[in-house]
Amino acid sequence: MRILVVSHFFAEHRGGIEIVAEQLSRALVPRGFALTWAATAKSAPAGAPSEAGRISRMAMSGIDPFEARLGLPYPLWSPRSLARLWKLVGNCDAVHLHDYIYFGSICAFLFARLRRRPVLVTQHIGEIPFKSPLFRGLLALANATLGRLILGKAHQVFFVSEGVRTYFASRMRFRNPPRVVMNGLDTELFRPDPEQGQAVRRELGLEPGKPVFLFVGRFVEKKGLNLLRELARALPSAQWLFAGWGPLDPESWGLPQVKVLRGLQGAAIARLYRAADLLVLPSRGEGFPLVVQEALACGTPVLISTETAEACPEALEAQALLHEKVEGSRDDLPAWKERLETVARDPSSLSIPRDRAAAFAARRWSWERTAEIYATAYRALRLSAPGS
Repeated sequence: MRILVVSHFFAEHRGGIEIVAEQLSRALVPRGFALTWAATAKSAPAGAPSEAGRISRMAMSGIDPFEARLGLPYPLWSPRSLARLWKLVGNCDAVHLHDYIYFGSICAFLFARLRRRPVLVTQHIGEIPFKSPLFRGLLALANATLGRLILGKAHQVFFVSEGVRTYFASRMRFRNPPRVVMNGLDTELFRPDPEQGQAVRRELGLEPGKPVFLFVGRFVEKKGLNLLRELARALPSAQWLFAGWGPLDPESWGLPQVKVLRGLQGAAIARLYRAADLLVLPSRGEGFPLVVQEALACGTPVLISTETAEACPEALEAQALLHEKVEGSRDDLPAWKERLETVARDPSSLSIPRDRAAAFAARRWSWERTAEIYATAYRALRLSAPGS
């Protein structure tokens, strides 16, 4: 069965959506599917085969006018790339979109309808509480129009968290009942290694006895960078590691306790999780981020927003998460500062032991389990009536 996977970027872009697209595709190959992955390329060669020739990467070209200035990755594909996409849709048995809202996904959906190909959507993101009223309004309008059309007409919709499902389910009807399927995890790569964690601390020149707080992700508003800046200023005795990239660059804060690490992924990121006492991620509007799962699998406790924690009820029930509310104002600072001060005084006071965090992740999340659910959905698409 031939599947066309569509995302806004390839995994080299290092965003959560595109990393999930890559990992899920790899896990699906042994299950008998031939996958073609269409996405914007920054360094990925067009048509590069991988996974024993059963995943073919088709690089789309165009412009990405918003990411550098606004931190919003939204590539617009060229007419030539859209012509290629039209042919790709015609040559597949089904189309799998990662998030409906991107330009390439919208075009792929329209082409699939015209060419009578069934569509499956993995929806990663729901509401994003932008500070800008204009951005909030545009996203709400998109969800009420394009979102209603694409998610409502798709043959199957998967949500990566309960929070994202609740947001859309209250606003539309679906062709078939949507499902919540958490992202998988490479538990061979992301696993505890306390000795390596200590070695990484020495490599980075971190002071023994001082807590290490870690952020992993894009340096953008929705990830809570403004709150993290205030927390880093308020807690100079802690050591702060920021692994990522984006317009809200922590290096510009001029804080000696802040170290920025760029261009890391995979094993290099796993090393940072093991070196940290706590992953700190006050993000909003993004479901349940993959970095939270990765940190827990490495045995690193996490402090996240209550909104993010509620996106994974099983982790809340297992008391595997630390969380505080994030409203997007200065009123957020006191509670987060108090929680981190407690950890800074005594890292051993964390209520989530590292071994318990890792055991929870290993039990709950694997790409094998996730891929089997998607494989069943792919096979059901083949039996459905395309375009109806």
